Amino acid sequence: MERQPEKPTQLITKKFAKELHSNFMKYRASIIAKYIKKEDANAVWFSVEELENYIHYIKSKGEKTGYNVNGIRIYFGVYPEEKKYEEKAGLMTVFLTATGKKIKTPKAGELQTFASLSIDNSDISSIEPMNYGSIGRPPSLDYN
Repeated sequence: MERQPEKPTQLITKKFAKELHSNFMKYRASIIAKYIKKEDANAVWFSVEELENYIHYIKSKGEKTGYNVNGIRIYFGVYPEEKKYEEKAGLMTVFLTATGKKIKTPKAGELQTFASLSIDNSDISSIEPMNYGSIGRPPSLDYN
């Protein structure tokens, strides 16, 4: 029998999500649009399959390179104003990067304790970040 997933503790109400999006559009998007003189992206979409594949990839590559992958950090970015980025040029995006801890291998004769198992808890630069989701192209998407 398949185990039911635990309900995430970070869930928010739809009402609060609408408020967050509304605040972004009111307090950030309007300023950005005024500054860059065009409407910017306000959402990025990745398929569940793409996200599951990336999670599997970073866990596997982390293990192979001596890291215990423990999360994904999401950064904001802006595509360069270059032709090769087509309709994304100059627009906001997000990219994902693996985070984790370097697994410290004990030296010969050294007792391995919980404290010596890992060090650091930051971005793992040896694992490639993920980008190229579908942006909420102007006209902007409204959170429903």
